[in-house]
Amino acid sequence: MNLTLQINGLETNAWYDDDEIERVHKPLLARLGRLQASAGHRRLIVFLSAPPGTGKSTLTTFWQYLSQQHPELPVVQTLPMDGFHHYNVWLDAHGLRQKKGAPETFNVEKFARNLQQIRDGNGRWPQYDRQRHDPVEEVIEVTAPVVIVEGNWLLSTDAEWRTLREWCDFTLFIRAPESLLRQRLIARKQAGGLSAQEAQAFYARTDGPNVHRVLQHSQRADLTLEMTPEGGYRQAAD
Repeated sequence: MNLTLQINGLETNAWYDDDEIERVHKPLLARLGRLQASAGHRRLIVFLSAPPGTGKSTLTTFWQYLSQQHPELPVVQTLPMDGFHHYNVWLDAHGLRQKKGAPETFNVEKFARNLQQIRDGNGRWPQYDRQRHDPVEEVIEVTAPVVIVEGNWLLSTDAEWRTLREWCDFTLFIRAPESLLRQRLIARKQAGGLSAQEAQAFYARTDGPNVHRVLQHSQRADLTLEMTPEGGYRQAAD
């Protein structure tokens, strides 16, 4: 299936194998529907945690699209974690602007409050503005019975991040070899205009440490997907 998805206000071309859709994606969404039905009137909150380069933003947007095309599936809404970055003024005051995107640059307390607010009712969610490079509050209206929050650190073993599990009903993780993610992330930076040398330096400085940290220091998820060398997904054996 070829389609164009809107992600962070930008059009992104995506392709998913039809067999993979039937074996992996539709059964996963159906499982979330059953979980939501058992939750009664309460909204189901799902965490999707994955390292950079695994296509999690595109994947969750595809799940949202898929749920809208098939009435037998639950309606899902994807919510990015980026809106919970600390503001730049806070990062500057704490000397963390250069580490933006690392776990310590997010406002986890604010994140927990928003999760609590949307769990039992509708609410609004912040979004990261890539022109201003700061969060903008209450941009996304949360209405779906199933929401999938996606980000790198949702299953972090750090004590502060572990507190978020209280507001989550089901967890997902995407696993991939570091070598594959390195290749994908360097190619992404080159496509964005960096030279090969610049892209490799950026990976060594920023993406690489984050990839390693997510893969090695994340809690076990309820369900793990594996990224294939071709960029598809399959359910992990364990």
